[in-house]
Amino acid sequence: MPSTRSASRPTGRHAPTAPAPRRTGSPAVGIAVILVVQLMLALDTTIVNVALPHIGSGLHFGPAGLPWVLNAYTLAFGGLLLLGGRLGDTYGRRRVFETGLALFSAASLAGGIADTPGLLIAARTAQGVGAALAAPGVLTLLTTNASDESARHRALALFSAVSIGGSTLGLVLGGLVTEYGSWRWTLFINVPLGLTVLVLARLFVTETPRRPGRFDTVGAVAATGAAVFAVWAPIGAPDHGWTSPRTVAAFVIGIVCVVVLVVTERRVSAPLLPPVLLHSWRRLGGLAVIVSVYAVGAVPGAFVPGVRAAFFTAGALTVVACLTAALLRTAGRRPASASR
Repeated sequence: MPSTRSASRPTGRHAPTAPAPRRTGSPAVGIAVILVVQLMLALDTTIVNVALPHIGSGLHFGPAGLPWVLNAYTLAFGGLLLLGGRLGDTYGRRRVFETGLALFSAASLAGGIADTPGLLIAARTAQGVGAALAAPGVLTLLTTNASDESARHRALALFSAVSIGGSTLGLVLGGLVTEYGSWRWTLFINVPLGLTVLVLARLFVTETPRRPGRFDTVGAVAATGAAVFAVWAPIGAPDHGWTSPRTVAAFVIGIVCVVVLVVTERRVSAPLLPPVLLHSWRRLGGLAVIVSVYAVGAVPGAFVPGVRAAFFTAGALTVVACLTAALLRTAGRRPASASR
């Protein structure tokens, strides 16, 4: 009898994790719900950009402060993206996805009602944190919620279309909303979408199994520092100069953080960014496509002041993004064909 009791008792920290909850709804609906979040994130990379002149005049921003409506979001999003992915591995992708989406939606509401520049910048920073928590879970949840291999391929194709189309749509919607309504709706638009997704995600999106382990604190700090300084350096370069001590120091600190990250990830047992992920052309190609999509969203904010120019630029940037995706997809196939 004692042996039976001890055999049924969990073994402490090595006990198996509970299985992920089973999906109760349609997989197609779950995929659609996840894609709505990707659409929200893609929209946000461009919709606020077009509204910047109206935001500046409405809240009396100074010339130096207005760019931080975009910069605050970019720094928070880029700096915490890898950390958000690791948190999803540890605590469950859907849970972190929902937490990020809730924060993103609440920050959008706060930004929409902000009446001072400081409150809007704080809200945009919180939006970036929420996006960094939600974005890493999108691709994983798409693949785990697909019913079979064919559905998985369709979901990934839709992900690419939504990412590229959402950035373009943001330019159009941003121009229309600010022209015929208020710039505040470029932020309010996220609130009903976010609340709807939070309700439907519980019903139709399956949680992923958790992968508990020792958290890579050094890797998280190094990755965040590398991303923050890699974004912060070019953001300030136009004002301070590319060869100024501030810009050069930012690039140097970013490179040091990258070196620390690479060394750390090769030594720890549960790395934030497993080196094996970078050995595949397909993974590198997919990563480059995602980066190019978000980069496409960042360009118009700096060079497109009006709605007419936004329409023209949207078309050109869409063509560039599609060509990039096609070239990287072809590059991703070469190792497979070479190995046959």
